[in-house]
Amino acid sequence: MKTAIYSTTSEDIGLAAEVIAGGGLVAFPTETVYGLGADAMNPEAVAAVYAAKGRPSDNPMIVHIAEQSDLARLTARITEDMKLLMNAMWPGPLTMVVPKSAQVPDRTTGGLDTVAVRMPDNDVALKLIAMSGCPIAAPSANLSGKPSPTRADDVINDMDGRIEGIIRGEDCQVGIESTVVDMTGDTPVILRPGIITAEQLEEALGKPVEYDKALFGKETDEDFKPKSPGMKYKHYAPEAEMIIVSGSRANVEHEIDRIRELKEAEGLKVGVILFEEDGFEEAAHDLFADLRDMDKAGVDLIVAGALDTDDQRGFAVMNRMIRSAGHNIVKV
Repeated sequence: MKTAIYSTTSEDIGLAAEVIAGGGLVAFPTETVYGLGADAMNPEAVAAVYAAKGRPSDNPMIVHIAEQSDLARLTARITEDMKLLMNAMWPGPLTMVVPKSAQVPDRTTGGLDTVAVRMPDNDVALKLIAMSGCPIAAPSANLSGKPSPTRADDVINDMDGRIEGIIRGEDCQVGIESTVVDMTGDTPVILRPGIITAEQLEEALGKPVEYDKALFGKETDEDFKPKSPGMKYKHYAPEAEMIIVSGSRANVEHEIDRIRELKEAEGLKVGVILFEEDGFEEAAHDLFADLRDMDKAGVDLIVAGALDTDDQRGFAVMNRMIRSAGHNIVKV
């Protein structure tokens, strides 16, 4: 398959939209990461996304819409809490899990009776959705398990020859995927942390928000049914082995230096990721790009300093970092 590379002109976005409407696949930029888009209402197109990514079919996709009114096509129950979050957070990096309407194919939701929906804060994405005339199911535009792509070249490296088109947009502003919140019960539950925090959600809703207990352990049970992408499988993994070092800043820096010297003496190429202590948004923006750059550089081992998880943004980035390392953490 020859993959077309589109620019961000209205003409090219229109061509990409025709591909989506015709059942094809197009990768496109959002404010979080690049998405791999298909008509969410077309089971065959969605199946092609799973195939292109090598993605497990019980991992639900996020459906992207261009207008708040589009939500009514995907769910028959829009609550006051959902309206509050739409008005406060959309367009933006927030996904709501809601009861799905009968029109939404089971293939799109991983067989669940809920659907995850968001309205991205990116003009190219919004134009593509609107011009396609359909909601767009779009997981991250990477091979399953690899770091999510935040740059067009990362998408091209993974998807060239596997999908019909790629829109070459700007680098993503946020850098980690959206916050996912389950809105099907009385108390909203965060299934995947992101740059939008529980505190911000509580302020918008005027009520408490909880975290899913699965965020605090390993989800390896084969019977576990993930409601959100990124809950069950090893994600965001670089090709190199990765170790996270956790502890006080001084101890972390000392241990990283010790490991690097030891492994380099063994002939290994070692890469280091160490963000500023309070640089949570920088860490969110750079993490996936740094992991991919380490792969390009051919490092054998990545040693990363842990972030402070007492900060909700730090917790969100660490959620990805821990999965990248396969829960390989050294405490000092």
